[in-house]
Amino acid sequence: MHHRRWPAEDATGELRLSQEFLQFLRHTAVGKVDGLSPELAAAAPIATSPRTTALGVIKHLTAVERHWISIVGAGAALPSLWEGSPDPSWNLTAADSPRTVIAAYQAEWERSTCALAGLSPDGLSADGERTIRWILAHVTQETARHVGHLDLLRELADGEVGE
Repeated sequence: MHHRRWPAEDATGELRLSQEFLQFLRHTAVGKVDGLSPELAAAAPIATSPRTTALGVIKHLTAVERHWISIVGAGAALPSLWEGSPDPSWNLTAADSPRTVIAAYQAEWERSTCALAGLSPDGLSADGERTIRWILAHVTQETARHVGHLDLLRELADGEVGE
C-alpha cells in the first residue's frame, strides 16, 4: 500500500507545497495500479485508445517527470523516454509488470527531488525558457490529468472506485 498524504494546509513555502501536491498525485497514481494483476494492468479496455493501459500511463508519467524536471528543468544529461512518434513512453514490454513499472516511476521521483534541490520557483529552467514554478505546475497538471485516466482504467479493470 502506498501512503497518500495531503499537503499541509498551513504551508508557506511555494516550492515545497508544489512538490507535496505532486507527491500526493504520484501516490494516487500508484495506488490506482497497485493490486492489479499484470494482465489487468496491461489491458487496453478503451477501443479507440489501444495503447492506453494502466502500466502505460505510469510509464508515460515517468517519462514526463524525466523530461520536464530533470532534463528541461535541471539540465541533466539523461536519455529521454518519450522521443519518437508516436510517443513510445506508452508502449509496454514483456518485462513490464506493476512492480517494475511502479519501481521505475518511484526511482524517477527521487531523481526529480535531486534535480529540484536548491532551485527556487522564480529560477529559470536549464534551457532558460520557463520558470521552475511553471515546470512544477505543468508536471502536476499532467499527473492529475492522467490520474483521471487511471481512475477509469481501474474501474474498467476490476470495478474498484474511490480516492
